Amino acid sequence: MPARSWSSTLKLPKSTFPPRVSPADQAKYLKRCTDDLYAWQRRERPALQPFVLHDGPPYANGELHIGHALNKVLKDIICRVQLGQGKRVRYVPGWDCHGLPIELKALQGLREVGIRDGSVSAAVIRKAARQLAAETVTEQMKGFRGFAVMADWDKHWKTMDKQFEMRQLGIFREMVDRGLIYRKFKPVYWSPSTGTALAEAELEYKDDHVSTAALVKFPLATIPTHLINDPLIQVNDLSAVIWTTTPWTLPANAAIAVSESLEYTIVQSDTHGHLLVAQSRFEYLQTMLKEDLSIIVPSILGSELAEKTTYRPLFKSAEADPQPIIAADFVTADSGSGLVHCAPGHGMEDYEACLARGIPVFAPVNDEGRFTEKAMPHDPTRLTGKAVLGEGNDAVVEYAESRGQLLAKHRYEHKYPYDWRSKLPIIIRATEQWFADVADIRGSALRALEDVHFVPEAGKHRLENFVKNRSEWCISRQRAWGVPIPAIYHRTTGEAVLTKDSVSHIMATIEERGIDAWWTDSADDSAWIPPSLRDEAGPGYRRGTDTMDVWFDSGTSWTSEVTAERDHPADVYLEGSDQHRGWFQSGLLTFIAHQLASGQTSTPRAPFKHLITHGFTLDEDGRKMSKSIGNVIAPQSIMDGTLLPPLKPRKGKKKTEKPGPEYDALGPDALRMWVASSDYTRDVVIGKQVLQTVNTSLHKFRVTFKLLLGALADFRQNCRVPYEQLQQVDRIALMHLSQMVLASRAACENFEFYKAVNVMNRWANLEFSAFYMEAIKDRLYTHGENSPSRRAAQTTLFHICTHLQEVLGPITPMLVEETWEHAPDAIRSHCEHPLQRLVSVPAAEWQDPALETSYQEIVAVHSVIKNLQEQARSQKQLGSSLQSFVHLALPANKSIFRQVLSELPDLFVVSSVTLGQHGEEAVPDEIEHAEWQYMESFELPSGQQGTVHVYAPQASKCPRCWRYAVPTEAAEEAICDRCETVVREMEM
Repeated sequence: MPARSWSSTLKLPKSTFPPRVSPADQAKYLKRCTDDLYAWQRRERPALQPFVLHDGPPYANGELHIGHALNKVLKDIICRVQLGQGKRVRYVPGWDCHGLPIELKALQGLREVGIRDGSVSAAVIRKAARQLAAETVTEQMKGFRGFAVMADWDKHWKTMDKQFEMRQLGIFREMVDRGLIYRKFKPVYWSPSTGTALAEAELEYKDDHVSTAALVKFPLATIPTHLINDPLIQVNDLSAVIWTTTPWTLPANAAIAVSESLEYTIVQSDTHGHLLVAQSRFEYLQTMLKEDLSIIVPSILGSELAEKTTYRPLFKSAEADPQPIIAADFVTADSGSGLVHCAPGHGMEDYEACLARGIPVFAPVNDEGRFTEKAMPHDPTRLTGKAVLGEGNDAVVEYAESRGQLLAKHRYEHKYPYDWRSKLPIIIRATEQWFADVADIRGSALRALEDVHFVPEAGKHRLENFVKNRSEWCISRQRAWGVPIPAIYHRTTGEAVLTKDSVSHIMATIEERGIDAWWTDSADDSAWIPPSLRDEAGPGYRRGTDTMDVWFDSGTSWTSEVTAERDHPADVYLEGSDQHRGWFQSGLLTFIAHQLASGQTSTPRAPFKHLITHGFTLDEDGRKMSKSIGNVIAPQSIMDGTLLPPLKPRKGKKKTEKPGPEYDALGPDALRMWVASSDYTRDVVIGKQVLQTVNTSLHKFRVTFKLLLGALADFRQNCRVPYEQLQQVDRIALMHLSQMVLASRAACENFEFYKAVNVMNRWANLEFSAFYMEAIKDRLYTHGENSPSRRAAQTTLFHICTHLQEVLGPITPMLVEETWEHAPDAIRSHCEHPLQRLVSVPAAEWQDPALETSYQEIVAVHSVIKNLQEQARSQKQLGSSLQSFVHLALPANKSIFRQVLSELPDLFVVSSVTLGQHGEEAVPDEIEHAEWQYMESFELPSGQQGTVHVYAPQASKCPRCWRYAVPTEAAEEAICDRCETVVREMEM
């Protein structure tokens, strides 16, 4: 045959699937795989009980960050996995819109237009805050949709929606009716910087807070009778020593606590007289006073002192009554002096201990964290108006020193709570607040968690501990932007009215007038007052100004998911690990309260069946993302490719121009692949190195699909080859595909997406690309179009393509949508859309254990062949692997290689393979006479031995298939016999 170009006779892959993401097509694919897909499943699966993923609402304040992306993409992957299992998905996004950060931002905006804080009414603040939240929701929604999140965006909810607020008030009314809501004057976390009470969930603890700690003595007034008779003890010169890190609370001191089981001692100080201190703290006191102390009375039990000893207060007048020394469990032997100063208005434990003894609560500090004149009534100018966390604290210490009662002071670095919004320290301060009784529902809440699946499992212990250690929940806030606590107060006595009927009346008025009317209506408007109270003589009632804790807002969001058919409103709650003390807990407690109010007491349920938590996002150095550090990564920069440097310039472009193909804009799939690749149950690292790995993975799948779609361009369903007629390598490929699909499905069902991605990446790089595709290229490209061997390979590739679409669908829906756009007619006409399919189960016959044994033996031999070929390359004797022949000396019973002898050249990507018996001395003559040859022994997984010979071929290269299969004496442009047959058939 004359010289000619043979490329036109080859069946090389041809596909319209582009090698790179086309930004112009992204919007089209985005809509199809999100809005259109959600509408399709809702329309096509209407009768199915939906899988509900209930959205933990992001806060409507600020731009989206990488943590938002991690959260929303995880939720979307879960929904898409369920969709592939044939379920109808319900995912309605929500937003948390009330609260202090939005209010403060609204106030800042008002200041910028010249409105002073003092002149701003609640109505003006609420209007500005509502507008700000609405604008933020619009922007955040646009960003979330850009992540290819499939959801019911048109029905999204906001905690500031009227319908939401009415449902929330309904739950509040149920809790009121059950007696779970009450008002009390007691210590709460108070933020002077933001002027409101805070919940535990709204605190951040700073480890390096510095306080001025003080040792202060309190002269004793009376001591137990048996001690009075001790000649060594002089009551007029005996003082109890306390140590405190909050000297500013000393004006509110009401008692000193000791431990009944501790031993105390009386020591002599030359400077300070006789001092009462715990035995275990003697050396500490001696160190702090910088003097040698003498022990006067070596041992007095705390039980001998408690309730029988009194002391003189420091900040009250000389005529004030002495105060008691009491017993308390919180006193320890390993800190301070072993005696604890108790201020029930400024300490949770102090409050409980004093309450039990009828000691009144006193907190002479105002909303701004400054002393009132009651702090020191006999000398009010000394403390009044001074900030307790600043000059007020210093003034207290100075006064104690002036009275000769300050023993020592020092700087003390310790852990201290801060307001998570203002990032400034808080105080504990007694105020009138509304509380929810958690103690009454705690047992039911803990029982409800027993049938919840936690991911990770440690989340159960964490949430249980938060619930166990909580007895009440402060739900009132002193801010304008929120849902009002629907209480009214007597104008003279201040007595609060909060009943089921009063709340119902207020809810009806809100329904008619809108919630803002609570603030905008005249203070004398009687429409808000229940009719039964309007006719009372006297000054009447006023509306309250407190609003509800935003955790109560979002905690009642499950109300939108409640149906009679469901034990749990939602299948999944998924948020960051910080929500164990926040939204997870508030949702659990309000749902339990609702069940108890409804009489459902036998089997309490949580609002979620699965509780999933993810960690925080960190940079590659393990630091949290922070604008001040400059390590923040915007989700958009990952999607548009601007974050990463180029690996190489595009063809025809200068090195300084735009990034190369690996780092083109890969769209939301790049973001999603990073999320899916991460073990989200711990803190998640993100940075350029991580994203390079992600983009390489995405690029690999894109190349794989381009190859698959191209190879299937001429495939038809009637060309499918039955399994039993497939070649051994095809069956091995289907076995590998089956393992990958089953493993990735199991991982996804367990919410372990990173394991699924690891399995897919390994399969794509090793079993598929490095093994199977290398093995079938020759028959796929050079065999006759309808030859059984080529159609067998295409049949296998068809299965691979459809299954790969299904497993990647939840993670990279944009890529899968694009593969459908460019799929050959044979696939589009005989398969459902990959994102609408039920994920198919690999055929049982594919999962043949014998194939795994065969594969391991083939790989063992193949690795030796590759090693010998590399040796030949290093000597510049070999280029392509086809430029080699192989002879295998095999163990006597290794029939697998003999059974597939005709396939071995494809499997090893060489031009010829011959077989012999291991242990025989003779080798084929052509090896002895080859231009070069290499030999190496091998060991099969079974332990049996064999030998591989790789040597120079004794034939010429076929210009069509590139195999060395043309007799050396043939014409210069002659092709091998196999190719001759194929070409002749094509020309007939």
